[in-house]
Amino acid sequence: MNDAAEKFRSPLAAEVVGPEAEAQFERVWEKPSGWRRISAVNNSVIGRRFILTTFMFFLAGGVLALLIRTQLIVPENDLLSTEVYNQFFTMHGTTMMFLFAVPMMEAFGVYLIPSMIGTRDLCFPRLSAFGYWCFLFGGLLLYSSFLIGSAPDGGWFMYVPLTTKEFSPGINQDFWLLGVTFVEIASITGALELIVTILRMRAPGMSLHRMAIFAWYMLAVSFMIIFGFPPLILASILLEAERAFGIPFYDVTRGGDPLLWQHLFWIFGHPEVYIIFLPAAGLVSAMLPTLSRGPLVGYSLLVLAVVGTAFLSFGLWVHHMYATGIPRLALSFFAGASLAVSIPSGIQVFAWIATLWEGRPLLRTPLLFVIGFIIIFVIGGLTGVMVAMVPFDWQVHDTYFVVAHFHYVLIGGMVFPLFAALFFYLPRATGRMLSETMGKISFWMLFIGFNVSFFPMHLTGLLGMPRRVYTYPAGLGWDWLNLTSTLGAYMFAAGAVVFVVNVFWHVRWGEPAGDNPWEAGGLEWANPSPIPPYNIRSIPRVTSYNPLWDQPGLHDRIESAREYLPTATEGKREVLATSVVGAAPEYVLRLPSPSFVPLLAALATAATFIGFLISKYWIAAAGAATFLLILLFWLWEEPHEKHEKYVGNGLTLPIGSGSTGAHDWLGCLIFIFVDGAVFASLVYAYFYLWTSAAVWPPPGFAPETGTSAIIVLALTVLSLIVVGLTHWAASHHNRRGILLGLFLSLPVLGGLAYALFAAWGELPFNLKSHAYGALVVFIGGYFALHVLLSLCSALFSLARFFIGGAVPHKDVSALVFTQLSLYSAVVGLVAFAVIYLSPTAFG
Repeated sequence: MNDAAEKFRSPLAAEVVGPEAEAQFERVWEKPSGWRRISAVNNSVIGRRFILTTFMFFLAGGVLALLIRTQLIVPENDLLSTEVYNQFFTMHGTTMMFLFAVPMMEAFGVYLIPSMIGTRDLCFPRLSAFGYWCFLFGGLLLYSSFLIGSAPDGGWFMYVPLTTKEFSPGINQDFWLLGVTFVEIASITGALELIVTILRMRAPGMSLHRMAIFAWYMLAVSFMIIFGFPPLILASILLEAERAFGIPFYDVTRGGDPLLWQHLFWIFGHPEVYIIFLPAAGLVSAMLPTLSRGPLVGYSLLVLAVVGTAFLSFGLWVHHMYATGIPRLALSFFAGASLAVSIPSGIQVFAWIATLWEGRPLLRTPLLFVIGFIIIFVIGGLTGVMVAMVPFDWQVHDTYFVVAHFHYVLIGGMVFPLFAALFFYLPRATGRMLSETMGKISFWMLFIGFNVSFFPMHLTGLLGMPRRVYTYPAGLGWDWLNLTSTLGAYMFAAGAVVFVVNVFWHVRWGEPAGDNPWEAGGLEWANPSPIPPYNIRSIPRVTSYNPLWDQPGLHDRIESAREYLPTATEGKREVLATSVVGAAPEYVLRLPSPSFVPLLAALATAATFIGFLISKYWIAAAGAATFLLILLFWLWEEPHEKHEKYVGNGLTLPIGSGSTGAHDWLGCLIFIFVDGAVFASLVYAYFYLWTSAAVWPPPGFAPETGTSAIIVLALTVLSLIVVGLTHWAASHHNRRGILLGLFLSLPVLGGLAYALFAAWGELPFNLKSHAYGALVVFIGGYFALHVLLSLCSALFSLARFFIGGAVPHKDVSALVFTQLSLYSAVVGLVAFAVIYLSPTAFG
């Protein structure tokens, strides 16, 4: 079964699916109705909810933008007070960056990726539903701050020390810190989902070089989210700990440094620009061949450009900190990286132009938005090259020139492709076409309004107008430029309103779309519109990049259920799991049915965050405990009654997998990547504060390598031996070896947790007295938390074998335990080296 590539059979000799089997298949995959709709976990349902919710936040952020521009329409305007303006300004940026741009692009990934790669759903449907509810509740938590007049007012970047308790004593900034962290859970769960789905659930034959180009973009972006969002999560946790408990991380008087926040924020912040841009560019690359009536030019170069952009984006964060006193040698490195990232962006632009040139373009509304995107993004890219140069950036830093630049990049690079994609893909969801007339009117209003609004800001910035001012005096040459910008903003808003009217109009009066109204070649158009809950009727074998164009009759074979997994006779939602590189079928993956568990888990998470917000820590503890109980229920699965299944076309595959590389094993690995990025950021904070301190550790703070520390080190090494034994047994499906390893791990991990507690008691300082002490306790506590996580994983795996009736070759709980325990041991060794060895080695 491992060499599944040899098991392909010709799809010509296919079984006929009768009416009863067809009806049962529809029942298995149908969406819940009535009040049970909120339990839906289908990616098509969750994706539409995501898109609609993020668009509503876009409209809310747009209203805030109009109020900001109205305040600046004339000098010395008093429409908004300073406090209200700061709140609107902060929430506008926060909404657009955290509640619209990133979630919207991930929403398109959730909605489109399964059908693009020829599968029926995401690999963890309940996780995507949980991510949606976290996003919704996090956004509502942020906007609820307006109800009590305490909206965040520290800017969407929350620079310290202005956002510390000393300068912002209210709960305004706590809303931001907790709300944004809550929302980012959704982004990370979505990224994990997309990575595993793209790597393990592509249609048979869809090897990496045949994969839909949008899937490549989303794969790169998902890895960027996995490594880019944790630094901001850690920065937010550290700032909230300082605000709530007085633990110093950014307080200069106690060894902290405000610039630590900027470093952690922009390690996230600059990759986020490309996290926003790349999916939008991927949508353009996906639509352009259809709109140009020709193949995509430079597929391989585009893939390399996407991967190159993802890597380079993590070397640019100081691009935003040129004015903070960074050494010139470091500035030259980051300036060079900022210029280098324009190369892969240029490759993409030229590939799109070549695709248009080689094809026979159809000048309809989506293509107008695509052309508008290319024009605006190129302008934004050119000004980006300008601000990448240190001397020029020093002149325009924190002026409206920078405001113009990043709006050209973000609105041009994301909003215009978004409108193109909505116009292109809405018929797939509703079964009706939008109005071309209204579409073209909205495009020209948006395009002209955008340039009228933001192009003058380049001049305003060159004339010296600083960012984030709520008013300005007359006579500085800014008056007519601000008036023009405000009028352009209203025209842009009017264009958005026309688009919304078009959406509502088409639902009732739009022309029927048919199965494939754009005559596209991708698998996302292989089913009738509106798209059914299962995305694709039967899973096809793919032999080209544009299967609907290059494989005659494929659409009919899919619709008539003559491909893989044509029935659901056992009442289970089933998909194929395929190999990472060649997409050869390996096993049948059974997906969960609609469930309220994701909603309940999100509600428990919301209670945890709300408890911290209102300083009722018993509520936070109760919410966290409830979440853990729900998680245990979530992860518990009954063993499969059958071990193999005939999937059609002469092929039989195992049901589920307990081997390394299985989808749930891979999902745990991605979770470890996220966790590792948080830990790496914590270690970075330790060494960064060391470089800015006169003495590190402070006198009297250096911990001694006492008995407890030696015991911790010995037990950590011993845990590695136990993990090795368990991993060998799990890899060879040896039940006795698995149970022996799990039982041995209990006293080792339990003793390790106790020794860590004893070592904490021997520390010669209080964590509130100095940032060094705070970081030492946090690093050690991080290790202790993961020891407890590994212990819980061992207990869960034992319960699976003794109570759940799990069998080694079908259950990955033991392999997951070895993953977590190995990672915990690595965290422990690094923590030991940082705390006990680094002061001597580098002191």
